[in-house]
Amino acid sequence: MDKKIDIEIKPEVAQGRYANLAIITHSSSEFILDFAQNMPGMPKMQVGSRIIMTPEHAKRLLGALTENIRKYESQFGEIRLPMNPMMMPPLKSDAEA
Repeated sequence: MDKKIDIEIKPEVAQGRYANLAIITHSSSEFILDFAQNMPGMPKMQVGSRIIMTPEHAKRLLGALTENIRKYESQFGEIRLPMNPMMMPPLKSDAEA
């Protein structure tokens, strides 16, 4: 049985914040997600929002994002990532980890 959740969103929050960069760090008890804007010509990036959550909620967020990306791609097509090495961190193989 689904519970209905009553959520209120204030107008200043409903406008949202633009972010084109996310920095994720963690400790044993929390994940910290900093959302920032990386704008051309700006000397520093500014973090506009910081979200702190438990590891369990971070894993739930991962699942929700995965499911929503799957739905988006089935409707609009594959999301292609740029091959610019400055846009993505290097991946480590299992042998390097």
